[in-house]
Formats: sequence, C-alpha cells, structure tokens
Amino acid sequence: MKAMTYSSYGDDTVLSLTDQPLPKVGPGEVVVRVRCAAVNPVDWKIMAGGLDGMMDTVFPVIPGWDVAGVVERVGIDTPEWQAGDEVFAYARKDYVHGGTFAEFVTVPVRALARKPKSLSWEETAGVPLAGLTAQQTLTRLGTGKGDTVLVHGAAGGVGTFGVQIARALGARVIGTASERNHDRLRELGAEPVTYGDGLAERVRALAPDGVDVVVDYVGGALDATRAVLREGGRHASIADPSVMEAGGQWMWVRPDGEGLTVLAGLADSGQLKVPVAETFPLDRLPDAFGLSRTGHAHGKILIRVSEDRA
Repeated sequence: MKAMTYSSYGDDTVLSLTDQPLPKVGPGEVVVRVRCAAVNPVDWKIMAGGLDGMMDTVFPVIPGWDVAGVVERVGIDTPEWQAGDEVFAYARKDYVHGGTFAEFVTVPVRALARKPKSLSWEETAGVPLAGLTAQQTLTRLGTGKGDTVLVHGAAGGVGTFGVQIARALGARVIGTASERNHDRLRELGAEPVTYGDGLAERVRALAPDGVDVVVDYVGGALDATRAVLREGGRHASIADPSVMEAGGQWMWVRPDGEGLTVLAGLADSGQLKVPVAETFPLDRLPDAFGLSRTGHAHGKILIRVSEDRA
C-alpha cells in the first residue's frame, strides 16, 4: 500500500511517499480503507520527537490518528462490523507506528463508530481527535443545562467543537477569540470576548457571578480562569498541566467509539458542524503540515487518500 512515512525524527523533509506492507488485522480489529484523514498539530509534533519521552516509536512511522473510511477486512471477534461499513475513528495506538496517512489502517473496534450520514468524508475525518477532546473535557467536568461555560481558544480546532458541544449539552457559552473570529463564534452560539489583557473583566461583564465551567484549549490562561471561576466551579486544560495545582484537570483525549457515535448523532441532528479549511492529496502531506503550523487555518486540514470505487 502507499503511505506517507518517516524513518527518523525531524521536520517535513523527513516525510516521503513509500510502499508499505498491508497491515495485519488482529482480534478485535478491523482494517479500514482510508478515504480521508485529518491533520492535527500533534502529528507534526510527534514527527519532531515531541512525545518520545511518553510513547514508544517503531520506525518507519506512518503518522496520523484521525480517519474516515470503509471497512475492508474484519478480525476475529468483531461481530458488529463487516466489510463495506462506512466508519470513522480516532485511531491512536499504544505506540507510534501505523497511522492513518496511508491507503489502509487497522483500528481497534473500541475506537470505531459509524460515519455520520449528514457529513462528507472530509468533514467526518475532521471530527475524531478534536471532537472527542472537546466532548471529554466537557463531560468529565459535568457540563449540563444551566451552566455558563468559558471556552479559551473557542475559534480553534478543538474550541469550535467545544462551543457546539457545550451548547448541545444545554450550557450558555462564552468564548475567547480574536475579534476577526467573533462573528464565527456568534454563528456557533457563543458570546465572544477578545483574549488578552483585561479578559477577566470582559468575562465578568457578561457573567458577574462568575462561570461554572472553564475549558482551556490553548494554554497560558490559568490566571484568567481563576479570576472568573465561581466558587465550586470546575475547570480543565489540554495544554497546561499546572491546572492540577489549582484544582483543575489536565486532560488528553482517549479513543472512544461510543463518544464518536454521540458526536455523529449531533452532526446528523444539525447541532454539530465541521469547518473544512483545505484538502490535500496524500503526497502533499508536508504542505498540509506546513499549513497546520501557521495556526491560521480556519477549519480542519484534510488529506484525501482514496475515492469511491466502482
């Protein structure tokens, strides 16, 4: 199969299009023919060696953790799946090796869900990592009807999902972003505030009694969080471990097929939209990584791997 791979840590120059063996399918796994895969910043951070102290790596590495595609083969003990099923997944493994920027990838069934009917392949591939990150931070904090939620980085990849999921959970949402993104946040149902100096005062003007929940998707926001969180409020960050010293949770997303099924339902009911910034062919993954590094893409960056087969 064709796959984008790298055989040593480095920048985008270590990436190349190579031929790799078809993946084996073990018990409780399926092989997915990849239609689209999404780029996330963690992909190029891993390629640079950023998680070497946390996860084992087996070279050559096929990067990528988000996938949307069609089940090609099933392993032993997978009665709920069959060839031809349209699926999506956050396909992170326990070590770095066989990812989604390839024609085929193995996925444990615990991470797999059926593709939302209302979303394109590109939109579907953009959901798993960012969508689950937002969902898991909000649900673990017990977000629900009547809560006022502050989302740091509300216009970013995870924050866009966070705003929509919090709204679907019945919460009022205040979201931080630059002024050029305020209209986008209003369209998603958030009350926008500009980040930077004076943020706490701007949030307090909207929520004088403080907010119930704060989710930080950018880092560096702990002081503002403390200043606006009401007594007994809950907060978490995916970017700042120091939140634990302030009674918050430091979180990283887990693969979760059931969670993806919930997100698919939100999409099909019109409560979850997936903005797409740009789609690249497989061999242009370095260009996609470059765009991701700028931090200025307004939506998900996708890799289209294959088309419909006749």
